[in-house]
Amino acid sequence: MRLLIPTSFLMLALAAAAAPAAAQTAPARPMPIFGLPDAGVFSGGVPTGRRTDAPLPLTLADAIARGLQHNLGVISREADVDMARGGRWQALSGVLPTVSGRIAENREVINLAALGFSGFSGVPSIIGPFSVFDARLFVSQPVVDANGLFRLRESIQSLSAARHGYRNARDLVTLAVTTLYLQAIASDSRVAVARAQLDTAEALARLARDRKQAGLVPAIDVLRAEVQLQSERQRVIVAENTSAKQKLALARAIGLPLGQAVAIADAMPDAPARVPALDDAVQQAYAHREDLQGAQAAVRAAEAGQRAAFGEHLPSLHVDANWGPIGESASTAIPTYTVATTVRVPLFTGTGRAHVIQADATLRRRRAELDDARARVYYEVQAALLDVQAAEAQAEVSARAVSLAEQQLVQARDRFAAGVADTIEVVQAQEALAGAHDSRIASLYGYNAAKAALAGAIGLAEEEMPRFLGGRP
Repeated sequence: MRLLIPTSFLMLALAAAAAPAAAQTAPARPMPIFGLPDAGVFSGGVPTGRRTDAPLPLTLADAIARGLQHNLGVISREADVDMARGGRWQALSGVLPTVSGRIAENREVINLAALGFSGFSGVPSIIGPFSVFDARLFVSQPVVDANGLFRLRESIQSLSAARHGYRNARDLVTLAVTTLYLQAIASDSRVAVARAQLDTAEALARLARDRKQAGLVPAIDVLRAEVQLQSERQRVIVAENTSAKQKLALARAIGLPLGQAVAIADAMPDAPARVPALDDAVQQAYAHREDLQGAQAAVRAAEAGQRAAFGEHLPSLHVDANWGPIGESASTAIPTYTVATTVRVPLFTGTGRAHVIQADATLRRRRAELDDARARVYYEVQAALLDVQAAEAQAEVSARAVSLAEQQLVQARDRFAAGVADTIEVVQAQEALAGAHDSRIASLYGYNAAKAALAGAIGLAEEEMPRFLGGRP
């Protein structure tokens, strides 16, 4: 029996604080997929299709649709369903009639002396050669077999658990692809901000050179502006590299053709979340979480397995029959048949007792896993709601910080142009704005990732992800 091991969505850790200005030139580490392991089947995909020379415009809906078709996690869970279906057919064979046929034509010579029949007067020791033709149909049907019946029920529940695992995998893929797509948007946003900062630094460097030639500022101001310009160029290089790698991770997860360039078509959502109350969200999760329903099916399978193990000690009733013509040749064969009813009574089997002990242990474990799954769902939903609330507050604060930093930079540049400040003040204002933008991008990403994780925690990732991200009722 294959058991669905539910994958946790949660423990959403939002790191929205901006990195220090001195660390902006260091390569940025990829942001984690919230609620999912950094590696595994859900990060892989089967490349499908033909590569195009132009970048492929990709919306979030397109990415999710491709992920649900080509992600390795979905394909693996679909194979698990087929394996469970095969197990059900195998168990079904134990309660259905077995029908087989045989046609044989033999040419025989029998040595009776070799079989212990010798010394009989008038009986030759060699009989034959003679021919035997036999065409026969065999049927065997278990009539009463508790073990076979409960093994079938166990396989049916195992198939149900595998199907829940498949649907759970689709939710996980939706969450993984959504998070990767949000990461790609955030990376593109950082590239745009870095390029804007580079334009600002170039303008400042030109202004500093012009003012030095006019004798209004010392050479140190020009040097500071040039240093800041090189720093911004480094930021652009790092941001572009990080963006390219994020798109590679997205392309792999959704099975794009190898080498296919991607153009992100959607902007970062910035809609307020419609957060349900905790009790309502928990009830929705209990009704929709496929991993929880898979754990329930696993318990039912273990209960049937326990009864099947006990059924090994019970008598069983079987009917066996055969019919067919037999004779010296096909033309002279005469139909014959045999019908037998067999009662099998197991008196002692050591393996039967072992199976009972193992089935009891399996059932206890499955019940404990189900209780843990219920508790985990509750805590994951509660944590997801807290994360959404905190991320929303961080997004509001970061928006205000960007506005203030932009005003600070405008005033610093005006003061430098008027000759009442040097480039130190302008460089500091640029660094503050860069940090504010980075914090804003991180907070928006964290806010949307928290909403996506809430959809996953409730069990509605595949069906209602756009509603959670777009804030629609």
